[in-house]
Amino acid sequence: MRKILTALGLLLIILASSCSSKKLVNQKVATKESTKEEKDPFLWLEEIESPKSLEFAKKENEKTLSVLKNDPHFKSIEVDIRKIALARDRVPWAYQLGNSLYNFWQDETNIRGLWRRTSFENYENKNPNWEIVLDLDALSKVENENWVWKGANCFPPKYERCLISLSRGGKDATIVREFDLPGKFFVKNGFEIPEAKTSAVWADLNTLYVGTDFGPDTTTDSGYPRILKSWKRGQKINETEELFHVDKKDLSAGAYIEYTTDKNYQFFVRDISFFEKQVWFVTNEQMTLLPMPNDAQFYGVHKDYILYLLRSDLTVGNVTYKSGSVVALPISKINENSRALSFLELIFIPTTKRFISNLTTTKNHILLDIIDNIQGKILKFTFKSPKHWESENISLGKNGVASIESANNETDIFLSTYTDFLTPPSLVFGNASLNQKTLKVLKKAPSRFNEIELTSEQLFTKSKDGTVIPYFIVHKKTWKKDGKNPTLLTGYGGFEVSEQPHYLNNAGKVWAEKGGVYVLANIRGGGEFGAAWHQTAVRENRQKVFDDFIAIAEDLIRQKITSPANLGIQGGSNGGLLVGGTFVQRPELFNAVLCEVPLLDMLRYNKLLAGASWMDEYGNPDDPKMREVIAKYSPYQNVLQDKSYPEVFFLTSTKDDRVHPGHARKMVAKMRSQGHPLFYFENTEGGHGGSANIEQRILWNSLEYTYLWKKLGL
Repeated sequence: MRKILTALGLLLIILASSCSSKKLVNQKVATKESTKEEKDPFLWLEEIESPKSLEFAKKENEKTLSVLKNDPHFKSIEVDIRKIALARDRVPWAYQLGNSLYNFWQDETNIRGLWRRTSFENYENKNPNWEIVLDLDALSKVENENWVWKGANCFPPKYERCLISLSRGGKDATIVREFDLPGKFFVKNGFEIPEAKTSAVWADLNTLYVGTDFGPDTTTDSGYPRILKSWKRGQKINETEELFHVDKKDLSAGAYIEYTTDKNYQFFVRDISFFEKQVWFVTNEQMTLLPMPNDAQFYGVHKDYILYLLRSDLTVGNVTYKSGSVVALPISKINENSRALSFLELIFIPTTKRFISNLTTTKNHILLDIIDNIQGKILKFTFKSPKHWESENISLGKNGVASIESANNETDIFLSTYTDFLTPPSLVFGNASLNQKTLKVLKKAPSRFNEIELTSEQLFTKSKDGTVIPYFIVHKKTWKKDGKNPTLLTGYGGFEVSEQPHYLNNAGKVWAEKGGVYVLANIRGGGEFGAAWHQTAVRENRQKVFDDFIAIAEDLIRQKITSPANLGIQGGSNGGLLVGGTFVQRPELFNAVLCEVPLLDMLRYNKLLAGASWMDEYGNPDDPKMREVIAKYSPYQNVLQDKSYPEVFFLTSTKDDRVHPGHARKMVAKMRSQGHPLFYFENTEGGHGGSANIEQRILWNSLEYTYLWKKLGL
């Protein structure tokens, strides 16, 4: 079973996806509304592709590029980042489909990328022989499109037919086309879904369950599918049978199918909000609503049990299952009405520092990615008999982060990764039915910087309310605590996303190796210590996220690791909101701010693209009580003319149909009108990731590190 993430995945990162192109047009209509906040003189910048908005972005880009590309740091930084991005010895990270391993690869010749495959045996060679399945550069040239790869959903167990998703310029909205995998061609008159935010799964080889934009009133307020239909081969998509629908104020409607060697299990899913859903088990005879709390996270089926992660305590009779527990509900008992939950079986119990971050199944085992004091480990669970699940550690290393990357229900083979800040990642092969000795490193990434000169450690500080906040720091062994170290503090703090150690790669080469200090914050709002760590900083308690981040910055200064003149912060998406709110509240602490694809106008975020889907996290700004709370920290409303701010660098993408580029544009325009110096770069492509191809990614990263050294260098 592939990994299932909370409520449409961690797409705000992550997070929630965007709407169709029709929704983009509707943003223009929104600018003509007459609510109070829309007296904003910069509301016109929400018109995503209007000539005036694009001209604004073009002029700002010219200013920024003329400064940063001519900075003395730029050339050497760009050379180093290019070497890493295009290195011939990069690991071709792979995943399993049937008996082959697949990889998506980009280089200087194939900037959009190649989808390719090889055998397990061949993959172990230093230079595997790859069979090209789809050449995106060639396809883009033939079709005169800038296609960006968004993945393939292939029908098991033979994996002969796939649904390939392609994006124009990197948007979340995609077209979906049926592809013949053995023959390596798009199927003539096969399934094809026009551009939209689409959910499509294989019911059988000739039937799809599809949620997409079918026309008026078929998407939710957040831009996701509202109606699920059964589409049989040969039918026109608008002639399909409706299976299921949700309310417009819900997040989305969709289907999930668990494919096993014995049989397939079908479910219809109503995503109520980002962290709440209802799930129906579907058979030929009936639809049965699963009797679980709406905030429990659904993880599919294993051995005729439905798997869930509890996100709040659940009391059944005299038994209380703790938040963070993994439980199994026998399918045979779901019709027992009020008695159904009495048959729950406990698989995993969390501790104060030990939580699950993901669940994957193989044919005979459950594999859990565990966060243990923010380190990553893997636990295997095996069903022995009812209420008897045996656990075993799968050890890939002592102090790094291990996680499952690929597995399926046809075998017990899995692929996992292991890394930390200073250890290049490795891809490890294993068989969950065999012992620890079967683990084998298939590939290990080469070093990209001089790790021997560096060290990492975990530090702690107290936030404003006394809560202890951990953070990681990477620095040269020969550093001095003299307050002069160029320091980059990064964070996210939202949507239960955990920030864990990861190989620094670019940051290691062009930042830490050259004397920069790298700091990773584990603030509330994330999932480092389970659902409670996240829930303490949502909606009316959002200020705690900023307080935690500020506390770390103050601790770095107090310890003389750095000083305000040498301290910068970085965050993207929800992390862009984090750094945006932080520099507005405490501008005297920083000399650099990288604010990427950010949310900034929090009084209007729910009206822009997928914003309505995030109200579980931030609250509804149209509710007077929440509006009062949000107005206190919303960066756009709180930036003032008579205050002095660091020279912020805002980055976004015209094609970001997840977080509206208007957030960054309007903040830039407002700060410009107030006389504040800043940098702005808007990539015309790239979507929420900022870059549509490898060349754009090189430029984006080079600009960022040039800016950091310009502002924080000695």
